[in-house]
Amino acid sequence: MHASTVAHYWRSLRLRPEAPRGPRDTLPPVFGELALPVDFALILVVATGLAGFIWAADVAWFRSRRLAGEAPESVIPEPVIVEYARSFFPILLVVLLIRSFLFEPFRIPSASMMPTLLIGDFIFVNKFTYGLRLPVLNTEILDLGSPERGDVVVFRLPADPSTNYIKRLVGLPGDSITYLNNQIFVNQQAVPVALSGPYESGDQPGSILAREQLGKHDHDVLFMPGRSSLEGTFMVPDGYYFMMGDNRDNSRDSRYDGVGMIPDGNVVGKAIRVWMNWDFPGMPRWGRIGHAID
Repeated sequence: MHASTVAHYWRSLRLRPEAPRGPRDTLPPVFGELALPVDFALILVVATGLAGFIWAADVAWFRSRRLAGEAPESVIPEPVIVEYARSFFPILLVVLLIRSFLFEPFRIPSASMMPTLLIGDFIFVNKFTYGLRLPVLNTEILDLGSPERGDVVVFRLPADPSTNYIKRLVGLPGDSITYLNNQIFVNQQAVPVALSGPYESGDQPGSILAREQLGKHDHDVLFMPGRSSLEGTFMVPDGYYFMMGDNRDNSRDSRYDGVGMIPDGNVVGKAIRVWMNWDFPGMPRWGRIGHAID
């Protein structure tokens, strides 16, 4: 893009009206949540435990009683509930172990992480990069690492732990984070951001694409000329993280009440790859398959 055109777009972003600092109803409309109406982890743990208990109880006590006194050639059918428990327990156990300690799938329902993640993206989240935690209790049992600046992180919303959000980690414990005129400052040091030009995708017309270097992550971000978002300085307490969406003017994140700072214990895992995209009833976007998340 010609340098004068880039400068024009950059000025149009910087001359926006001041961001609102009022009540919650001034928040951007896109929230970036990965919500389930029920706690699937709890259901999976209970189902696995119940199936295992029924199968083990039958082996330990009831099977011998059923067979006692019967002729050797007699065929005693298992109760239906035991048959189902024996069949499903190994499957449930494998799913529980993979989902709890290795990888968990999520679907992106909103535009808050555009252009990195699009509506309809199905992603894999690495559950062991930041350590192993017990399902449901979320108690850490093995420390394997900590989140790093620039990681795309799934976390449980502090105000509603049944709701999962996905954002980019901007602030580490003890950091001072300032967001002003479309630029992040970490401990008073500006994070490099360079304007690329208009966002050509039709997903959010009129947006401006820029390239940002946050930690070791070089990634794209979006701005919306004429639309305001919350600016200010935010102090990150020990044991907490500060998160922001890549769609800077269309994301409810740590800048806003209702999200705020994210406790370390609420971190679910690191988003690593898109395995498909399908925003039903539209057609799948086959080019998104295998897309790495940076």
